[in-house]
Amino acid sequence: MDELREECPWDKKQTIHTLQPQTLEEVYELSETITNEDWQGLKEELGDLLLHIVFYSKIGSEQQQFTFDDVIERVCNKLINRHPHIYGNVKVENDADVSQNWEKIKQQEGKKSILSGVPASMPALIKALRLQEKTKKVGFEWENTQQVKDKVEEEMHELYEAVESGNQNEIEGEMGDVLFALINYARFINVDPERALEQTNKKFIRRFQHVEDMAREDGKSLHDMDLWEMDALWNKVKELESKK
Repeated sequence: MDELREECPWDKKQTIHTLQPQTLEEVYELSETITNEDWQGLKEELGDLLLHIVFYSKIGSEQQQFTFDDVIERVCNKLINRHPHIYGNVKVENDADVSQNWEKIKQQEGKKSILSGVPASMPALIKALRLQEKTKKVGFEWENTQQVKDKVEEEMHELYEAVESGNQNEIEGEMGDVLFALINYARFINVDPERALEQTNKKFIRRFQHVEDMAREDGKSLHDMDLWEMDALWNKVKELESKK
């Protein structure tokens, strides 16, 4: 990195701001390899992300803000401080105790809210999940799955009423409430909603592209077909998949 910052015209020009969108892209690429359990891809993407960490640290050093060693030292100190059951005298029974202690320590470190660690720019679905996970740690949680199921049904009913009213702002708000409740329900039945939705996205892409292929084989274009013709092909695709 020292050589690149000295000798490469592109690397010389980079700032923390120009790197930011590229870092986000790398994180998404890393996430995809995890979803696909692509271990070789994961190894490569971890290297790419590590490169960005080194890059930011180099820029931080140039700005006399921090060094790469400072970054490592800071996270090591944080891990020691937040694991008193390992490096201190605190006793824990399970991972839930560990999580609760973690949040308490963060409050002691100056965090004003248990939600302050959730980035504002985080994608909405993942953010909702993290908000729910964090408030759970202080006991803000339903007691059982049936209560969450009832909440989903309540929110769905309110959404239908909003649709009947025709008030678009109210409809949008109620739709958000439904999605938030569904994410909560997913937690209670041990489903990662992000992973579940991505699996459905991939399934939809696979099936729709198969529909396109079948239409082409029949000498047709989807643009010239009505919904019922396309739906018939869709059902054929589902039938073929069920036989595999």
